[in-house]
Amino acid sequence: MIFTFDERPSDSSFVERIWRTQSERAGSFSSVAMSHWEMVVTRYNGNTILTVRGPESKATPLHVSLVGAEFFGIRFKLGTLMPHLPASGLVDGDVNLPDASSKSFWLNGSAWQFPDYNNADTFIDRLVREGLLVRDLVVETALQGQLKDRSIRTARRHFLRTTGLTQSTILQIERARYATVLLQQGVSILDAVYEAGYFDQPHLTRSLKYFIGQTPTQIMEKSGPEQLSFLYKTAPFR
Repeated sequence: MIFTFDERPSDSSFVERIWRTQSERAGSFSSVAMSHWEMVVTRYNGNTILTVRGPESKATPLHVSLVGAEFFGIRFKLGTLMPHLPASGLVDGDVNLPDASSKSFWLNGSAWQFPDYNNADTFIDRLVREGLLVRDLVVETALQGQLKDRSIRTARRHFLRTTGLTQSTILQIERARYATVLLQQGVSILDAVYEAGYFDQPHLTRSLKYFIGQTPTQIMEKSGPEQLSFLYKTAPFR
């Protein structure tokens, strides 16, 4: 294994998940599609970097060369955004925020101390108080299936502005991730087809190859050529 992930929920309603890991060896892994954006703090050889990573629209093979690097991430809920650095401009990309010192970075003209796995909630609360982290209620309402007084065009515009992805693409990504977790837990391929809402097994296979980077059999048997990036148990959007 290149990575062994540790994760926890957050007290903040803006956060989907908090995770951490350390690279144990060099090698390749599959960075699976992800509809959320996140902040990632990397520590290696006494240096610290904070990266804002945008959503990933497809699986991407990556290579790890830094052995012993520590990574800590805050993954934000859909509908959460930083107005001055929207995820829509970071789809399939990322940006490193400039260092202010060895212990801090620049964000929107101010120096902020690097957060860690334990104080992440306090860091998020401050971002919210400073108005640097807000919600798009149209996106949240649409994902809950409760959008009644907004047009489809308005909702589409909000999704693209806030997430950089269409609602349809988000649903496809979340369904593929859900099916992957089911298969990792030992659910049969046919049951995963039904539980995740695919038409048939070929539909599932095409989706997982595109969004996850492996076939259902490779996921079940853990026989894929690359380790998968961070996944956690979740429920599909309907």
